[in-house]
Amino acid sequence: MLNKVPEITLYFWVIKVLATTVGETAADFLNTRLGLGLTGTSCVMAALLIVALVFQFRSGKYVPGLYWLVVVLISVVGTLITDTLVTKFGVPLQTTTIVFAAALAATFAAWYASEKTLSIHSIFSTRREGFYWMTILFTFALGTAAGDLVAERLKLGYPLSALLFAGCIAAVAVAHLGFRLNAVLAFWIAYILTRPLGASLGDLLSQPRGNGGLGVGTMWTSALFLVTILALVTYLTITGKDAHHATPPGVDEPAAPGVTRTETPLVDPPTPRL
Repeated sequence: MLNKVPEITLYFWVIKVLATTVGETAADFLNTRLGLGLTGTSCVMAALLIVALVFQFRSGKYVPGLYWLVVVLISVVGTLITDTLVTKFGVPLQTTTIVFAAALAATFAAWYASEKTLSIHSIFSTRREGFYWMTILFTFALGTAAGDLVAERLKLGYPLSALLFAGCIAAVAVAHLGFRLNAVLAFWIAYILTRPLGASLGDLLSQPRGNGGLGVGTMWTSALFLVTILALVTYLTITGKDAHHATPPGVDEPAAPGVTRTETPLVDPPTPRL
């Protein structure tokens, strides 16, 4: 199995933010505009996610279209999980934030105890991929709960909320690049923060002007971001710019073009007789 996730490039972060925005707006669109209701929307999207995950786990390498389809679906499902707990069951946002933070911490602990690493550059096995996707789900659910909690408590409005979370991500980048914050820790902090950033951008575009938005609507916002994601993923599929070139442990690196590799014998050659 080759590494199942993309290289962390600018394309990765752009598509991730777009996917989180779709997770917010598409969930609202399916829930309200199509009349599926919160339960119906959750069941449909969970079923689609399971199907996509089956194909993702069966794949032996990173496939951009399949990978980002799973991310978009898991973004929607993560949003719906939090919305269901808060709206349907009346669980306070403070509680959901704490619960999902604890679940994420427990997943990290189990992942590290099993694999001795939390790096996404080493997703070479089914078990590691399972930990990876479980972590992604909890980051989306936590980001939704924490983002809504901040928005309701601080009441900053959508533009300022987006700037706040963008500033936090920039601070993490500065801490990593300028002050040597651990790369794995910096990655996961930024990954969690992109969820409320994307939600703030989605609400800014989709909500009516009277509510502080631009009035584009959930349908057109979702369509715009999905088309942009599709264009970027198509480009990456063609160019391979985010393909992971690391080789799993135990597999020989291919020789460079024009270079002949000298094979190491499995046993010592016989000693010539005098």
